[in-house]
Amino acid sequence: MNHFAINDEWIGVFTLNSTLKEKLWTKDFIMLSSASFFISMVFYLLMVTIAVYSVETFDASTGQAGIASGIFIVGLLIGRLYIGRKYNDFNTKLILVISGIAIVASIFLYFIQWNISFLILTRLIHGFTFGIAANTLATIIAVVLPPSRKGEGIGYFTMSMTLAAAIGPFIGVLMSKHANHFGIFLLCLIFGTISLAFILFSNIPSLRLKKKPGKQKLSLNQFLEPKAIPIAIVIMGISFCYGSVLAFINLYASEVNLVEAASFFFLVYALAILFSRPITGKLVDSKGANYVMYPCILILSLGMFVLSIASTNFLLLLAAGLIGLGYGNIQSTAQAVAIKMVPPGQIGLATSTYYIGMDAANGLSPAVLGLVIPFLGFQHMYLALAVFAIFMAGFYYFVYGRKESMIHASVEKSATP
Repeated sequence: MNHFAINDEWIGVFTLNSTLKEKLWTKDFIMLSSASFFISMVFYLLMVTIAVYSVETFDASTGQAGIASGIFIVGLLIGRLYIGRKYNDFNTKLILVISGIAIVASIFLYFIQWNISFLILTRLIHGFTFGIAANTLATIIAVVLPPSRKGEGIGYFTMSMTLAAAIGPFIGVLMSKHANHFGIFLLCLIFGTISLAFILFSNIPSLRLKKKPGKQKLSLNQFLEPKAIPIAIVIMGISFCYGSVLAFINLYASEVNLVEAASFFFLVYALAILFSRPITGKLVDSKGANYVMYPCILILSLGMFVLSIASTNFLLLLAAGLIGLGYGNIQSTAQAVAIKMVPPGQIGLATSTYYIGMDAANGLSPAVLGLVIPFLGFQHMYLALAVFAIFMAGFYYFVYGRKESMIHASVEKSATP
């Protein structure tokens, strides 16, 4: 028996899911996925250019440039923590529209060249607004997808961020060589405005529930969904491996004289996800998460191992494909697991909890591993992370994998009319 009450708007959501049970590519799904793509493009484009901008415009030190780049993740985490508990209090479309407008406004702040401190504040604000918008988009998608195609749908939706992760840095590096920073910020403003337009013209259901009577005490459960914490720890560990690639692949490629191949690394990574995600999404829905998680963790481990021994262009790009095939599909599958663990009223908080684990790892891994590299070197670090990925497969088994078949069968039964 569900422990929450629903209002008429939630009944509308369930009716929508029932009516469109087998339909995935609706107008709203395409528009919301497109909105996610364009705000993610801004994120990744600026991640590879903001440090250079800090040094060239404000004569910032490398430490200040690093803070300007990384403080975005801090704002993002704060945004996710804040919004996860607010979906029951405010209209969801209003949250999404306001956060979309705030993203556009925060992009305008980049045009103001006061000092490095103001830039750091701008990055913090931008990260906060991005965290709210990205979390809300992922939550809405998780709610409106047909139960029978939820894994597949989340796979396609998260592909919007995957493509942005490949295209955004590529455009950023290209514009750094052939355009000025004003042009970069202008393009980001255009992308942010396009994203807002998609949001405004989308049909977004409300996620508001009836509140329990009486004043609620402030607790950790209001910021994190307990049932989603184990899988959030899994994705945090797995993302720690990927964070090392995201942060250090260019430095490593320079050390092993594979700089030319490194420029295509994330393109190969994205293509591996693009071609495999439709298959793995359907597999999650039909067979369960274990059929994807275990093989993909092993593939990720193999990819990290190949990366550790890469001495040719072929091996470096092979590692890119294996890491994309592994991590890219773990990412979407773990998110499907997070929302599968909770009733509909807690999907927003579960989504927030999942992304907090992933974002925390992507933000922390460069700092932690940066202290390790002087002692181990890049090759031994990547080899150690290959072993660590295998350890995370065991952790996944204990927190979820061993009971997955029972949960999958229960979800399938509830989705059957």
